Amino acid sequence: MRAFLLWFAAALSLAAPARAFDTTATSAWVYDVTSGTVLMEKNADVPIPPASMSKLMTLYMLYEALEDGRVQMDTRLPVSSRARQMGGSTMFLNELDRPTVEELIKGIIVLSGNDACVVVAEGLAGTEEAFARQMTERGRQIGLTHSVFKNSTGWPAEGHVMSAEDMGLVALRIIEDFPQYYSDFALTEFRFDDRAPANRYNRNPILRQGIGDGLKTGHTQEAGYGLVGSAAQDGRRIIFVVSGLQSDRARAEESERIVNWAFRQFTMQTLVPAGETVTEAPVWLGTASRVGLTTENGVNVLVPAGAQDQVTVEVVYDSPIPAPIAKGDPVGRLVVTIPGAREAVTPLIATADIAEAGFLGRIKGAVMKLGQRAIAATGI
Repeated sequence: MRAFLLWFAAALSLAAPARAFDTTATSAWVYDVTSGTVLMEKNADVPIPPASMSKLMTLYMLYEALEDGRVQMDTRLPVSSRARQMGGSTMFLNELDRPTVEELIKGIIVLSGNDACVVVAEGLAGTEEAFARQMTERGRQIGLTHSVFKNSTGWPAEGHVMSAEDMGLVALRIIEDFPQYYSDFALTEFRFDDRAPANRYNRNPILRQGIGDGLKTGHTQEAGYGLVGSAAQDGRRIIFVVSGLQSDRARAEESERIVNWAFRQFTMQTLVPAGETVTEAPVWLGTASRVGLTTENGVNVLVPAGAQDQVTVEVVYDSPIPAPIAKGDPVGRLVVTIPGAREAVTPLIATADIAEAGFLGRIKGAVMKLGQRAIAATGI
């Protein structure tokens, strides 16, 4: 394995750690969607009670059911006595109701309806217990490594946990997998069948503040006040998670601080434009002696603002690369190191097809290799 250190001085001379964000939340995670960069994490992999923020996984399961045709937006689902008896935030459903899937989605997002979640769970899996097991299994499949679901609502239950990172990852999957449904998270109010008109407002503070467009609040005595939020500015989108705050006001203030910090303390830098060749690598026993290495979509990274240290960009590949090589084959990786942040690794792919050399070409390559070894052995 050979590594080649490349410097992009013109683009990277500003790079250095941003001032760390000191959050009052007990758990937090901030992620830049555009660059795929974790900007901040605090106890982000610790399983904690997620409260109503775990309803995002219930919604994800419902969106999947919509996509594969098990239900449609106008499908009506029955309301059981168990659903009607749910406490906490509700849509005030009763056994005579047959709400549509669309109404249930809005009821979960805006009203945080525990009854709506149970209706969805029973409608898709027969029982809420079976649905919770499916949530846990599906969560593992989409990368939730610190999540176990005991119900569809986030109602306090022993063993019902998610990490802050897992909550953020569900939000990311919703935004990327189901963008056609995401606009519902920006709804500020929803009234079902004109019931409880005072209870029609979305509690998400970043909607009231005008700084974000989703996703879901949560609060229980054990979990404190939390939020999974998302905001977009100037071509960038962030997702953030805070949990364990002491009040609704503290949640609103901390969310605004995080959004401002994430968009003001970092700038986007293009290290490798899309389609640009990063370097060339030697080819072993091919019809060409070298092949270009590039990235599929270019490389954009977030660089902390207002500092001097440089970012390093390292090209790593096995040299020489043996033929045959197909255009687009992954043949190496580009490793970007930003002080104070995780390494960012981007696959490097071949820019051209290179066939295996014929018989004479292989003989020539073998002779050249033996000659190189002889020179190395004699020290010439």
